[in-house]
Amino acid sequence: MLSLPRRLRLVLAAPLLISPLALVGPSVLAQGAGNADAKPATNEDVFLYRGMGSSYVCNARAAGVEFPKAVGIAAATYVQILNGRHGGQVASAGNTKLTNEQLFAGAEFQIITGALQFCPKEVPADVKAKVEEALKKQKAGN
Repeated sequence: MLSLPRRLRLVLAAPLLISPLALVGPSVLAQGAGNADAKPATNEDVFLYRGMGSSYVCNARAAGVEFPKAVGIAAATYVQILNGRHGGQVASAGNTKLTNEQLFAGAEFQIITGALQFCPKEVPADVKAKVEEALKKQKAGN
């Protein structure tokens, strides 16, 4: 079996990782354009977007993409979908349109917790420790 050097594999894989973003961004924005009656994302929608983002991070990490870059791209896509299809609203937040900062924070947390579930070896130890600490604080507050 022909074994390609790691650097060559990364160069060949990069367009595959980035090309969906070029297609998703404009189409999602077009779907939401002029959609004043956009419905908030349901729990099922959020679960789907979390799974897609986490899957992207796992695949990107397996291809050698740095963790912050993989999470950043996945979170940006997640936020684009929430803004485009749902007007930046999430049912669990009521009728409030969330800011991009709030959406990014939520998306990153959900994507990282999903990555910890689906590909824990691809999540850096310091990130894992921070998430576990945040989850402990969240449980203590409830």
